[in-house]
Amino acid sequence: MIKIDGAQRSGSGTIVRDAVSLAVLTCQEIYLENIRAKRDKPGLRPQHLKGVEASSQICQGKLQGARVGSRQISFRPGNKIRGGSFSWDIGTAGSTTMLALTVLPLALFAERPSTYKITGGLFQDFAPSLFHLKYVLLPVLRKMGVDADLKIIRPGYVPKGGGIIEMKINPQRERLKAITLLEQGKIEKIRGIALSSLLRERRVSERMAEECRRKLRAKGYDSRIETAYDTEDRPVYQKPSIQAGASLAVWARTSTGCLIGSDMAGKPKRSAEFIGRQVAKNLVEDLDSGATVDRHLADQLIPFCALAEGLSQYLIPRMTEHVETRLWLVEKMLGARTEVKGNLIRIKGIGFWR
Repeated sequence: MIKIDGAQRSGSGTIVRDAVSLAVLTCQEIYLENIRAKRDKPGLRPQHLKGVEASSQICQGKLQGARVGSRQISFRPGNKIRGGSFSWDIGTAGSTTMLALTVLPLALFAERPSTYKITGGLFQDFAPSLFHLKYVLLPVLRKMGVDADLKIIRPGYVPKGGGIIEMKINPQRERLKAITLLEQGKIEKIRGIALSSLLRERRVSERMAEECRRKLRAKGYDSRIETAYDTEDRPVYQKPSIQAGASLAVWARTSTGCLIGSDMAGKPKRSAEFIGRQVAKNLVEDLDSGATVDRHLADQLIPFCALAEGLSQYLIPRMTEHVETRLWLVEKMLGARTEVKGNLIRIKGIGFWR
């Protein structure tokens, strides 16, 4: 059994999600203590609990102590990773993106193709948006050999959630490929989407997009941002949101194949103009740093690079606790070798296969 102290590094839910996911892949029994010790509300929150339960369900593992508020759990994974159709409802506006990223690595090594339907929040603070997963992370993972597709069925926002996504993943036919992104290159285009639900009268989508375009233009960047209004009579996706909400996401594509994104969700007393300004500001900051990935990709790629065959290298905007945490965990659980030199991340993957 591997003992993992959840108070290490960031002391966040990232440790829970990654530890359980990697435990399933490697068939290692784990004991997690001090879960989310550094957060205002320590212990498992609904979205973390659902991630642990979903992982256990996929492999038919044995889970002890897992409930909302739990500060320690033990988990013994089963020997098989089942494919097929699974459906999970977080029950709150907890991040569907985070749950999707917990189970995605499992689907890559499942016995057959997987379809995951997840209900919860798609756009909220303290988690990358569903747009980032769809338009930035998944396209980068496809370069590593991942075959996954993501569909939004219904938008979902804080506090009610109710958003629905569907992700379809085919198992790997070969080992994941390492990725090398050492030069940012020239910005070829910046695209984006400004989505609002039940807010057409206030022109929220247009205001977010206009302000973001204006700020990017002031920095010398042209952009094309789609505006979308989700209403009860004309939903953008299959179903309209059950509450008002908004989200803006933009992403830059470069001549060397880099994708660098930025996003922000709406919330009460947060103006559309503020969202537009902040999204533009964050994108420009990451671009100006010379990074080849954005601040979210910087840590999201780590587990996949650790599982891949060969040496992955990329430049991050800046070091964060999340990057440090995930590097520490893939070394501890997978035996991957990692190195940080300034803003350069190097990960010698283990060429995982099962």
